[in-house]
Amino acid sequence: MRLIVSLLLLLVAVTAGADEGMFPVSELGRLDLAGAGLEIPATAIFDPDGNALVDGICKLGGCTGSFVSAQGLILTNHHCAFRAIRDASDRDHDYLTDGFAAAGMADEVPAVGYTVRITDSYRDVSDEVLDALTPQMAPADRTRAVEKAAKSISLRYEQEHPGKRAEVAEMFPGKTWVLYVYTYLRDVRLVYSPPLAVANFGGEADNWIWPRHSGDFSFMRAYTGPDGEPADYSEQNVPYHPAVVLEVAAQGVADGDPVFVVGYPGRTYRHRSSYHLAFLNDTYMPAVVDWYGWQIDLLEGLGADDRDRQLRLASRIKSLHNTHKNYRGKLQGISRLSLVEQRRGEEDLLREFTAADDRFTGQSDVLDSIGRIYTEQAAATPWEYWLRSLRSSPRIVRVAMTLWENAIESGKPDVERESPYMERNRRQTLDGLVVTVENFDPEADELILAELLERSAGIERARQLPALEGLDHGGLAAAFAGTHLLDKDYVVAAFDLSSEDLAAAGDPFLDLAAALYGPWLDLRETRKSRKGELDVLQADLLDLRRTFLGSEFVPDANGTLRLSFGRVEGYAPRDAVWYTPVTTVAGLLEKDSGVDPYHLPSRTRELAGAGDWGRFAPDSESGVPVNILYSTDTTGGNSGSPVLDARGRVVGLNFDRSWEATINDFAWNHDYSRSIGVDIRYVLWVTWKFGAGERLLAEMGVDPVAGD
Repeated sequence: MRLIVSLLLLLVAVTAGADEGMFPVSELGRLDLAGAGLEIPATAIFDPDGNALVDGICKLGGCTGSFVSAQGLILTNHHCAFRAIRDASDRDHDYLTDGFAAAGMADEVPAVGYTVRITDSYRDVSDEVLDALTPQMAPADRTRAVEKAAKSISLRYEQEHPGKRAEVAEMFPGKTWVLYVYTYLRDVRLVYSPPLAVANFGGEADNWIWPRHSGDFSFMRAYTGPDGEPADYSEQNVPYHPAVVLEVAAQGVADGDPVFVVGYPGRTYRHRSSYHLAFLNDTYMPAVVDWYGWQIDLLEGLGADDRDRQLRLASRIKSLHNTHKNYRGKLQGISRLSLVEQRRGEEDLLREFTAADDRFTGQSDVLDSIGRIYTEQAAATPWEYWLRSLRSSPRIVRVAMTLWENAIESGKPDVERESPYMERNRRQTLDGLVVTVENFDPEADELILAELLERSAGIERARQLPALEGLDHGGLAAAFAGTHLLDKDYVVAAFDLSSEDLAAAGDPFLDLAAALYGPWLDLRETRKSRKGELDVLQADLLDLRRTFLGSEFVPDANGTLRLSFGRVEGYAPRDAVWYTPVTTVAGLLEKDSGVDPYHLPSRTRELAGAGDWGRFAPDSESGVPVNILYSTDTTGGNSGSPVLDARGRVVGLNFDRSWEATINDFAWNHDYSRSIGVDIRYVLWVTWKFGAGERLLAEMGVDPVAGD
C-alpha cells in the first residue's frame, strides 16, 4: 500500500509540472499551445514542409539569435557578442565601454570565429547508430562506435547536399539519436552594441538576480557570397536573406501575458540519477567554484590599472564569473530543495517497484551499477579535473595541446578524428587559436601554471608526471622566454605541421604538450569507457522509469532547437516577498549610484530627464520597461532567444534566469523557475538613442514615434 500511495503522489507531482519542458520541434503537434494562450498553431512555429517561425531563429555560436530584418540583421545578447566587441576594441576605440554603431553595412566589423546555423530539417537515425553496436563491445569501444556512426551519417549527408551542415544529436543517452540539418553561415559581423554600462548594468553583482535592469542586447549580421551561398568573409559578400523575418512588436507585453521562447538550450540533466546529482554537488561543482574563483581574483587584479589588459582578459573573466556564480546558485538550490534526497526517495520507490515485478528480473541492480561508476569518478576527480585544468586554464598550454593533438588527429581518417580536427571543423579550430594568441597574457598564464603546479603536490598522479620536472618558477620563466607560441604567425603555420616537425621545433610548451599527451589520452579513454557503460545503464533506467510512471519524457536539452512556453509573471523567492515581473527606467535610475557596477552613462539621465521615450513608454513617469520576468523553461544556450508573444512577435530577448532558477538544469518548478529578458521596448529605445539612430529601427519596420 505504501508503494501505491507514494507512486500516486509522485504521479501528481509529475502532472503538476506539466508546463515544464524544453520541447523538441518534433513534439509541438502534441502540445496544447492554445491552452497555453498562444494564438498561432504548431505548424506556424515549425513546418517540415514549408517555412515557419523557426526559420527566423538561428544558433549563433553558443547562443541563439533572431533574424529581425530581410537583410540578415540578427538580434542577440550583448554577452553573446562580447568577444567580437572586445576583439574590435583597443585603447583608442574602446567599444566595450563606449558601445559600437556601424554607420552603414560597409562599417560592420567581422566577428572572427562566429558562425550562424539555421535548422532546416531533422530525422531519427537511432536505428543507424544502434546498428553499429554489438553486445560484446567494451564500453570505450561502444562510445567510439557511436561517435563514428554519428560522424559517418553527418558526413554522408553533407557530401550528398553540398553547403549544408549536418549533426547527429543524442536525445536519450544510449537510446535515440536525431540528425539535424542546418544552413551554416560563416561570415558574421558586428552591427551595433550599447555601452557596457547599459548592456551590463549591475555587473556580476546582479548576474542571476532579480530585479534586473540590464540592456543585454546587440545586433549582428549574417552574410553570404554574392550567389547567396554560405561563404567565408569577403568584402564582396552580401547580406543573408532569411526565409522568415520575425516581426518586432514595439508595444511589448504586460503582466500575465502568454509568451514562448524558441532557441538552442545547452545541457540539462533532469533524467540523471541521484548519484550523478550527488557527484556534481559534492565533488565536481565545488572544485570548479574553487578554481574559477581563484582565477577571477588573479585576472581582475592583473587588469585593475591597465585598460588594454582589461580588454584582453575581459571575455575570459566574464565567462569565469558566469559559471562561478551559476554553480554557486546550483549548489545552494540543491541544498535548499534537498534535491539529492528527493531523487533518492524516487529511486527507492523504483527499486521497490522492480523488485516486486518478475518482468524486471536482473534489472534491479541498474541504480547500484550507476552508483558504482560515480563513486569511482568522484575518487578520480582531483586528478582528472587538475589535468583538464592544466590543459585549458593556461592559454599557452591550451594552444600547445591543440597543435599537438591536431597533428596526431590529422593522420587519421576523417571520420575517426576527434570532432575539432575533422576537416569541416579545422578552420574554426584554427580561428579559435588565433583569437586566443591575440589575447595572450603571458604573466597570467605563468601565474596560473605556477598555481596548478603547487596544487599538484596534493595529487599523487600529478606528482608522478615527468613532464612537470623543472617547471618551478625559474623553469616557467625560461619556458615563456623560449617559446614561439606567443607569435600568431608561428601558431598558424604550426597548425599544418606533423608531430615530428613539432617535436623537432624545440619549443618548451610543445615539448610539454607531447609529454602530457599520453596522460591526456588515458583520461580520454577513461571518459569514453565511463560514457559507454553509463549509456547502457541510463537507457535501462529510462525504460524502467517509463514503465513505473506510465508516461513519456521530454529529452534533456542538448543544444538542438527547442520551444518552451509560460507567462509574464512574478514569484515569491522567500517568505513575505513578491517580485513583480517588469522593471523600468525609473528603477534603473534608483539603482544608479555613480559607482561601478551601478554607474549609468550621463546620456541615460539626460534622456530620462527629458522624458524622451518616443512610443516605448506605456507610463511616462516610470519610463521605458527595461527587463521582464516569465515562467518559461530555459537554460544556458537560450541566451539571445527571442521572447515571443501569443502571435509569435518578438517582445523580449532572453538573457538570464533568476537566482532560484539556476537549478533548472536539474529540476524545474513553476513556483521559482523564472527566466529574465530585455523588454523589446528597451532594446528599441536604447538602439534609437545611443548611437544607431533610426537606421536599424527602420530596417526592422519600427517607427520610434508613431504608434500602432
